[in-house]
Amino acid sequence: MKILHLPKWYPNRYDDQDGDFVCRHVAAIAAHSGAEVAVLFAAVARGPLPGLIDAEEDFAGPWPTLRYYYRAAPTGLAFLDKPLKLLLYFWCLGRGYRRLRRHWGGQAPDLVHVHVLLRTGLFAWALKVVRGIPFIITEHWTRYLPPRAAGISRLRRWLTGAVVRRAAALHTVSANLRDAMAALGATNPVSVVIPNVVDTALFHPASPAAARPRRTLLHVAAFNEAAKNLCGLLRAVAGLRAAWPGLRLRIAGYGPDEALVRQQAAELGLLADDTAVFLGKLDHPAVAAEMQQATGFVLFSNVENLPCVLIEAQASGLAVVATRVGGVPELVPDGSPYGQLVPAGDEAALAAALHQLLAKSESETDRPDAAAMVATVTARFGYEAVGQQFGALYRRVLGG
Repeated sequence: MKILHLPKWYPNRYDDQDGDFVCRHVAAIAAHSGAEVAVLFAAVARGPLPGLIDAEEDFAGPWPTLRYYYRAAPTGLAFLDKPLKLLLYFWCLGRGYRRLRRHWGGQAPDLVHVHVLLRTGLFAWALKVVRGIPFIITEHWTRYLPPRAAGISRLRRWLTGAVVRRAAALHTVSANLRDAMAALGATNPVSVVIPNVVDTALFHPASPAAARPRRTLLHVAAFNEAAKNLCGLLRAVAGLRAAWPGLRLRIAGYGPDEALVRQQAAELGLLADDTAVFLGKLDHPAVAAEMQQATGFVLFSNVENLPCVLIEAQASGLAVVATRVGGVPELVPDGSPYGQLVPAGDEAALAAALHQLLAKSESETDRPDAAAMVATVTARFGYEAVGQQFGALYRRVLGG
């Protein structure tokens, strides 16, 4: 099987972590599905370009990866630039598609795999109409969840439903997202849930001989306050200092609201006594190292789908505290020995859950069973498990 992947988000020259969860899906598929894969990605440039577009065509990597960038302001006239950028996007995909066909000796892909709608799906739909190539859709986007769905225009909602109905299958990474899309009219008779991927070779518990620092919480997420509510987390942690001397909250991430979050930490006095420590943008090995040194992991989001960091924390043997939003209960079900969920925005409940997590971490008998956590994560979220599920889906939609 030759599978062409069309992602909306993918690691690129401007951000090597943008859509990295899509890249991990592709890696799992390339290694364990029985398919030959290629990636075709186009995005607006975040800096100057020598021409209208610039291309990075890599055929030497583990799979062919073609990245195209087009100017953010082709003419400088806003009323012209918006439609022109849309044309440039589709032109880049068309160029990349022809380039991949030449690389494959003139052979077309057997299937197009769209990751995150909408323009990607429109291009795949056009390939189906013109070339007869079926496509499937993978969706990750929290935009379809109830807290954000009201912002979807009527036209976009109609187009999304039309594309989803014409796909050979709809895949979501959580049942919650599948149901949210169905509520908006985006349904498909072949609908499957396959989760995100975790690299269990990288994310694993520290060796038994390694001592974790006491009273150290870890938070890893983008600095997007409306979605992640990091300021609420800071207020809850500030209230725990008296009961837990030496408490540390280590914060990894980057994003548009970093200055706001740092200001909140300073106003709460969390920087003066090093209760809050900002680590900046970390690559995956550095995040894994932080998890091996943490007491527990915390995510106080207002909206989530199926956050990879919670899976990575569990693979690292960490108990978690998170909010009961999106697909998070699918990772931390009621009664789970590996974590607790609290209502979104409830800072008192968050503080109580963190207090309980810290107390258990200092107990000799109440700590989570790291080996059991790792076994569960590997069986459900490992590269092999996820790649094989995608292989079965491909064979299903291609007739065996």
